[in-house]
Amino acid sequence: MKKSVSFKNGPLNMAGHLYLPEGFDESKKYPGIVVVHPGGGVKEQTAGLYAEKLSNQGYISLAFDASCQGDSEGQPRLLEDPYARVEDVRCAVDYLTTLPYVDREKIGALGVCAGGGYAVAATQTERRIKAVATVSAVDLGAMFRDEASVETQLQTLEAVANQRTAEANGTEVNLQTWAPDSQEDIDENTPVLMREAYDYYRTPRAQHPNSPNRFRFTSVDKILSFSASAQIGTYLTQPMLLIVGTEADTRGYSDQFYALSNGPKELFEVEGATHIAMYDIPEYVDQAVTKLSEFYGANL
Repeated sequence: MKKSVSFKNGPLNMAGHLYLPEGFDESKKYPGIVVVHPGGGVKEQTAGLYAEKLSNQGYISLAFDASCQGDSEGQPRLLEDPYARVEDVRCAVDYLTTLPYVDREKIGALGVCAGGGYAVAATQTERRIKAVATVSAVDLGAMFRDEASVETQLQTLEAVANQRTAEANGTEVNLQTWAPDSQEDIDENTPVLMREAYDYYRTPRAQHPNSPNRFRFTSVDKILSFSASAQIGTYLTQPMLLIVGTEADTRGYSDQFYALSNGPKELFEVEGATHIAMYDIPEYVDQAVTKLSEFYGANL
């Protein structure tokens, strides 16, 4: 059963979908899972799919829209601020603790793609999260940094600074795309990840009006300074499960998280799956959900 809910992040009203197990009994206590969507995604896409499937395994699952995105409040719109995204996770945990049928000592987190990086980052200092898992994890800050030399990054930061000044003085907002906008934007040089992102986000497969494939260019200063892994070796003592397809071109992030962790950890490979295939292809998602259910069952 799914129901629309809202919860607070400071003054903001956050929009979520709460998934309840079949045969839900409000007088009982259930483990709760916070599910964090990818960059550019919304709760109605892969985060909602995983949340629903986890509820079928007996978990109270919450998929929600990031602040400034989707149905959640926040200005400016389409801002991708990793630090705000991590705070979103904390506030989602706050909300679960207010539900009388959620066991406060059995709350976990799951993040997909950039949401995986945000879930891992939050868990490092959020002790109420007792176990964290990722699917196709990405450290968005590292991804943006790795794509360019330091000199280019500094030039980008100069451009962001100039754009902020321009927008403060009335210039039109500069919006960037997460993935190719149309088939015409794809050629033989387009990376597999971007080809698949187009197919997922920009076609009826998973297209949603609240996921417009846009983010503010002025997000980039915050993204470049973000690290999902900075304190993994020091603070992340909770169990961690990293699920990654063997054909994912982003698997290096899961490998890095695994290598840095000094706590209980497991890297689970899904044979033949690419990064985006883990979002919604049944044969791969079902393997992930089975593993997630085992992981949370053992650690919550």
